This record gives sequence, structure tokens and C-alpha cells, in this order.
Amino acid sequence: MPSNRQVLLASRPSGVPTEANFQLVETPVPEPSDGQILVRNHWLSLDPYMRGRMDAAKSYAKYVELGEVMTGGAVGEIVASRHPQYAVGEFVTGAFGWQEYALSDGTLVRKVDPQRAPLSYSLGVLGMPGVTAWVGLLDIAQPKAGETVLVSAATGAVGSVVGQLAKIKGCRAVGIAGGTAKCEYAVNELGFDACVDYKRGALYEDLKAALPDGIDICFENVGGETLDTALRLMKPFSRITICGLISQYSATEQYGLRNIRSVLVNRIRMQGFIVSDRPQLWPQALAELAAHVGRTHQVPRVGRQGARERAACIYWHAAGREFRQAAGAARVTLSTLRQGRGILHER
Repeated sequence: MPSNRQVLLASRPSGVPTEANFQLVETPVPEPSDGQILVRNHWLSLDPYMRGRMDAAKSYAKYVELGEVMTGGAVGEIVASRHPQYAVGEFVTGAFGWQEYALSDGTLVRKVDPQRAPLSYSLGVLGMPGVTAWVGLLDIAQPKAGETVLVSAATGAVGSVVGQLAKIKGCRAVGIAGGTAKCEYAVNELGFDACVDYKRGALYEDLKAALPDGIDICFENVGGETLDTALRLMKPFSRITICGLISQYSATEQYGLRNIRSVLVNRIRMQGFIVSDRPQLWPQALAELAAHVGRTHQVPRVGRQGARERAACIYWHAAGREFRQAAGAARVTLSTLRQGRGILHER
């Protein structure tokens, strides 16, 4: 019987997590009880929210205890079932955690069709990041054709979908990303109208040049100085959707906004959201995202030259050394770590 590789949270990070904060262990593969399924995970998602779960702080969800399996979304195959609604051989996605085998009672588990799209898409555009983009832009910000949408972290799992949805809705999409390569990718692959490289060190000047008429919608994933700078360019009665604050997750000192006065002066509607608060919207969002994928772009097969997916995923069946590296740092570059291309907007 194979063993179950699990990644445990060994210690709480101070600043950016390191490999030392995790422990890779092997345990016996569990057996499902009545009403349970056993899933062998194939792909594991690495998402910014996980950084918050590593801290013992009050948040919208319970933090991970030391010694527990690190939380996270995964997709895999059912290898044993004692649940009447799930059969062996079906593929499912859920919050199975950073482990190769996971037990579930079916709560918040969703079946996926590997013939429709690569399995890892259910952790990206056809999963939580895609639904997050859909809810934050279409349900909360409610863009109108002709408006300008600014997206920070524009080449990330959420931001890349936001930009493409904005274009589909007839908006002008401007991104913020770090480095020339990412900005070229945002424009040439994802279809953004422009992208500003914050690493140039002239964020306000470059944003002002890219946004001569100001911002109608700011889809905020970064926070800190990025949000503070965008506040200077917001139009009257504009909207800010706070999806994430990734610049602050590992910060030892929080950034204080200097331009919050803009919210009052420009009568801005600024709203934070957590995508899990809107379960009733998931079916519609997933259906529309799947329709766009099928209509506007041939879904690339995983492994095809140049085809990348906009979700940071680890292929679970990696060599032990590679897996330990990936577990310690989501930014590690591995042959088994796949990252993004646009799959919504027709270019």
C-alpha cells in the first residue's frame, strides 16, 4: 500500500515563508468510512490566501494549527468510495489540503470533467480564482462598456481572468505587474490594453500616462502603495473591489494609506469580498467561464510547448526533492509547476 505524503505546518512564518516552516511526512493511506471518499490528489493549488492561514490571527477563516496538514485546494481522482453520490474513477476538486491522499464526506466537493479541460484548470480559471474574478468584477464592480478597469497583479491567477472578463464586457483593461516580461505577457497574451511595470519605480507617473481619463474600476489584489497610488487616479463615483492585499500578507509592518481622502472626495464605493460568501453565484460563474473557454480559445493540453495555466499548481507525483522545494516556496520554478496563459479573451 502506498504511503500518504503530507505537508504539515511546522512553524509560523515571520515575513516570507521558508522551507523551514513546513515538514514533509509520510503516513499510512486512510480508509474511507461510510459516507466518505478517498481522493488521490493530482494537482495542488498555491494561492495567496494560504499565507494568512499560517498566522494565528483572527480572519475570515480558521488558521492552520501547528502540526496540521496545510490547507489548500486540490483536484484528483476518487480511488475508494463509500459515498452514494461519488464513484471510483470520478475526478473531483475540493479543499483536500497539501497531501497526496485525502478523505472527504463530499462537503463542498465538485465533480470535474477531464475531457472538458485539463484537470488543473479546476484550480484556476474554472475554479476558485476564476470565480473570484467573476464575482469581484461582474457582481460587485458591475462594469459598463467603455469604462476603464485597472487590475493589480494582472498576471496572477485572479488578475489574468479579471482583465479578460473586462475586455469581454467592452471595457479598457490596464494592468499592473512586476517586470517587462510580465507586462508583455499581459498585453500580448492576455489581451490587456496596457500594463504598467511597478518595478520601474515610477508607478504614479506611468499609471497616469496609461490612464489619461482616470479609473472607473480598480480591482485590487495588492494593496499597500499600489492601492494608495490608484486612489489618486480614481474618477468620481468609481468603484474599488478589494480582492486581496498580497503586498501586506508577509509584511512585518502594515502600510498606512495616505490618499484615503479620495474615497470621500470622489464618492468611491470600496468593497472587500470573500468568494466563499457567495456560493449561490458559483454555478453561474463557472458556467459562463466554461462557455468562454470553449468559445474563444482552444484549451491547451498540459505540457504543450508554450501552453501555461494561470494557476500556480504543483503536480503531486513529483520527485520528493522537488516537492519539498515547492512546499517551502510557491515561487520556486519546477518542471512540475505550471503557470498561466489567457484562455478567455479572443486575440
